[in-house]
Amino acid sequence: MLGSTCQGVKLTEADVSREPTSSEATIGGCRLALVQGDITLAAVDAIVNAANRSLLGGGGVDGAIHRRGGPEILAECKRIRAQRYPEGLPTGEAVLTAAGRLPARYVIHTVGPVYSRRPEVPGLLAACHRNSLALAVDAGIRTIAFPAISTGVYGYPVELAAPIALAAAKAHLEAHPSAHAEVRFVLFDAATLAAFAAALAAVVAA
Repeated sequence: MLGSTCQGVKLTEADVSREPTSSEATIGGCRLALVQGDITLAAVDAIVNAANRSLLGGGGVDGAIHRRGGPEILAECKRIRAQRYPEGLPTGEAVLTAAGRLPARYVIHTVGPVYSRRPEVPGLLAACHRNSLALAVDAGIRTIAFPAISTGVYGYPVELAAPIALAAAKAHLEAHPSAHAEVRFVLFDAATLAAFAAALAAVVAA
């Protein structure tokens, strides 16, 4: 399905479907795509890890990336902790490591906020995406895949997180129109994909 074009942003595919299998937009010459799947299998330049402050692995996406990627990722994370962040990676910040045995070349680790009604929380979630994409620009990363940061054990409602994530990505792509070929959100289940698809339609139209 081909949707509308608004302010240089072209919405395509299943953006208005109630149960989409994928959805995408073109922003600043870059494909912004939503898919359901396993981010550890994404064949992109970099995947983003929803890490914890320790950078030493954990549950959910974090644990899956470390298990599939192998010990090289953990070894680099330990060096980063020792040399740059002895107290742990601050919420909203991001760091880059190799990807070990993953199909991706790099992993960008960022710490999402635990959900609460504190006013700074949405800004911290946006910063995760903004800082991850800034690292990608610096590293010459053309294709990057994000999970739904903070929507697991950190409790961020996906219907609130999705617009923040997508608005941050849209702003970055508009500011860096030739930096990337694709920014992809790889989402765990159909409900999360549907929430992101609805948010994408709204963000593009804004």
